[in-house]
Amino acid sequence: METVLLIDSCTDLPLSFVEENKIPYVSLVCNFLGGEHKDDFGKTLSYKTFYDTVRGGEMPSTSQVNVYVYQEIFKKYAEEGRPVVYLGLSSALSGSLNSARMAQELVCEEYPEADITVVDSRSASLGEGLLAYYAFKMLMDGASKDEVVSWLESNKLKLNSWFTVDDLGHLKRGGRVSGASAFVGTLLDIKPILNIDDEGRLVPKAKVQGRKKSIKALFEMFEENVVNPEEQVIAISHGDCLEDAKYLESLILKSYKVKEVIINHVGPVIGAHSGPGTLALFFMGSKR
Repeated sequence: METVLLIDSCTDLPLSFVEENKIPYVSLVCNFLGGEHKDDFGKTLSYKTFYDTVRGGEMPSTSQVNVYVYQEIFKKYAEEGRPVVYLGLSSALSGSLNSARMAQELVCEEYPEADITVVDSRSASLGEGLLAYYAFKMLMDGASKDEVVSWLESNKLKLNSWFTVDDLGHLKRGGRVSGASAFVGTLLDIKPILNIDDEGRLVPKAKVQGRKKSIKALFEMFEENVVNPEEQVIAISHGDCLEDAKYLESLILKSYKVKEVIINHVGPVIGAHSGPGTLALFFMGSKR
């Protein structure tokens, strides 16, 4: 039977790609403006509305997916006899993946023939999305479920994820930087350069002064770490700062001929923690 690639909304893939290819997904939740909003790739909560409201002082929070939601989805495919690969947001950033694993166990107890694999992407945003993109293309090219899972597990720690943010206040709220560092950094226009480590955690790696230098620093990380760029699809996600994303793309394309560049918004679940002005670059290297 045809393998199902199941993703979550934190892949931040373009809605058009998800819908045109009928890729099923699980929505994480953003608590926003007094209500719960499912993260659904900008379909019901527009990116502009989200970021404009956050700029206006709204403090969104997020909720993980519970076991029951995954259980119902896995049960549906088990009853259809279809193998499932679920690629989820880093377990170091959300408890959703643990919910998926618990649901997997419950469904496999009820349906012993169920074939469900849960893969911890150890990534977020379009980094997770890029892994999903490659996995989907493999399935379309006839790869088996085991081949896709093997590729994901062998390559997920080669995925480079480099971020910068415009406002340190959002990282302070999430405990990524101290209040004092955020205050001084804001005064001095300090911009952090962060990446996702092998455990799937967001960690600071460097600091630069000024927005333009931070974008150039992302490009420098690309130059230092990319492998065979001409064979790669690279991805750029942004917190409602498309001009900056385009500028980063132009720096790369001036020097490297890559196969494709995917640019899309950081969705509300990731954006609730990183804020407007987040800029992230994803590509494959030999290691993180």
